[in-house]
Amino acid sequence: MAPVPGSGLAKGLAVTLRTMTRKTVTEQYPQAQPELPPRTRGVIGLFEENCTVCMLCARECPDWCIYIDSHKETVPAATPGGRDRSRNVLDRFAIDFSLCMYCGICIEVCPFDALFWSPEFEYAETDIRELTHERDKLREWMWTVPAPPALDPGAEEPKELAAARKAADKLAAQPQTDQPGQEDQK
Repeated sequence: MAPVPGSGLAKGLAVTLRTMTRKTVTEQYPQAQPELPPRTRGVIGLFEENCTVCMLCARECPDWCIYIDSHKETVPAATPGGRDRSRNVLDRFAIDFSLCMYCGICIEVCPFDALFWSPEFEYAETDIRELTHERDKLREWMWTVPAPPALDPGAEEPKELAAARKAADKLAAQPQTDQPGQEDQK
């Protein structure tokens, strides 16, 4: 069957009319902040106290956009006759967001939970060289990281918590049976 002349035009106008009669969903962004999904990948926040300068995040980053500088400090022995320890001290932690592809590998490989996704997304700059953010700015974004979701009430207790609870119960029961000075009485 041959197409009716002008039917394509009529279908196009029908689509246009349907779209014109629908309610718009435009959000007035600068005046009203958008509702972001809970797992939004905005920017990376740094919890500096947990960073041990292991350099895993910088080594695993496919874009090489993480810059870390550190130095070693000697920590005196905790007990007399003990040996002095050395530890890494973080001097610089910077992320170049003009290179970052927001893959999240750095956050996944961090064994000490020092990096987190923050839903903050308003960090645009007029100059691309200003998109390298240092640890002070990354620390500020850490406080915008949402709390983790609550555990499912029907889920089984994590093994770590069960082991810690068992050890705590054992220690709580131990002083009642083995109090100092009672070994002589037995």
